[in-house]
Amino acid sequence: MKFLRIKAIAKKEYFQIRRDPVSLAIVILMPMVQLIIYGYALTFDVNNLTTVVHDQNKSRLSRQLVAEFEQSGYFTITEYVEDGAALNYALDSGAAQVGITIPPNFAQDINSKRDTQVGIVLDGSNSNTASIASGYISAISQRFPQHLAGVEVAQLIDARPRVWYNTDLRSRNFLVPGLIAIIMATVLALLTSMTIAREWERGTMEQLISTPVKPIEIIIGKLIPYFIMGLIDLIISVAMGIYLFDVPMKGSFGLLLGLSSIFLFGGVCQGIVISINARGSQATASQFSLLSTFLPSMLLSGFIFAISNMPRPLQIATYAVSARYYVAILKGIFMKGIGLEHLWFETTLLSVYGIVLFIIANRRFQTRVE
Repeated sequence: MKFLRIKAIAKKEYFQIRRDPVSLAIVILMPMVQLIIYGYALTFDVNNLTTVVHDQNKSRLSRQLVAEFEQSGYFTITEYVEDGAALNYALDSGAAQVGITIPPNFAQDINSKRDTQVGIVLDGSNSNTASIASGYISAISQRFPQHLAGVEVAQLIDARPRVWYNTDLRSRNFLVPGLIAIIMATVLALLTSMTIAREWERGTMEQLISTPVKPIEIIIGKLIPYFIMGLIDLIISVAMGIYLFDVPMKGSFGLLLGLSSIFLFGGVCQGIVISINARGSQATASQFSLLSTFLPSMLLSGFIFAISNMPRPLQIATYAVSARYYVAILKGIFMKGIGLEHLWFETTLLSVYGIVLFIIANRRFQTRVE
């Protein structure tokens, strides 16, 4: 294996990419566009829940309760209705997500220190939104009597939960690092999956094989340009996450770059394996690369859905998804600021993943050439 031959193959692939505007667009624009779209569109924060109120009491206390909801920032009072039928209609039509019914004896019960019930109806067609809104309502309901009394209510147990790593509970803080992993996995595999297939499809692979270049030198030479482009995309994505989406990065950028390089190596090797097995069809290679990277990375990496909540067979299957380890690395460095002493397990498995795929790519390519 000679470095000069590897350099020649890498240079050839670099010029091929420069002459292909589609590849350049995928390399530069696709990660940026995806991060912007997903970063702004995908969020678990619930704000401005449209709310209608049926106030049967119409007292100072009932108005104060409604003000508590509105001032929380989570609920937007859009309408006051005069009967339950109008409230139901607003929920049925989708004009409101929350309905609040205050009973006629609300103020009297509170002044007499009797228990009173406020009817609250949630639109459960979106279970995630309804679940989060239910938590907001519970917190407001517990806080309201304390504000009336002006003093803290004595409790036998004073539970004060604290949130670490993401104190503001901004969903974007954990979504953006996960999105970087999904985008990198998809883009790298998509690009490299076409490189070997393109050579066979255009008939230039036979010319390349007739030279003294060895199969392993061809593979390494083709990996290098895409690996470098992956690093460039990573830096752009991290910069967008920090400066565009205001996601704090508490850990070391150098560590992030080093561990990301291991993931990127595995990603380009996966694309090469797909390209070798695509039988000279770029269309087949691109379709299979998307199928084998985007869906598993999105659904089985723990990016959105907790792996611990999945059925046992799927939990086992997630160990074969490299994005699972990279998502853990990105979240650990971005949100927790932890180091390699806590990320050695994910780093080791990513390294094994990349080495195994490189060996498979080399053997499959040699077999096909022979």
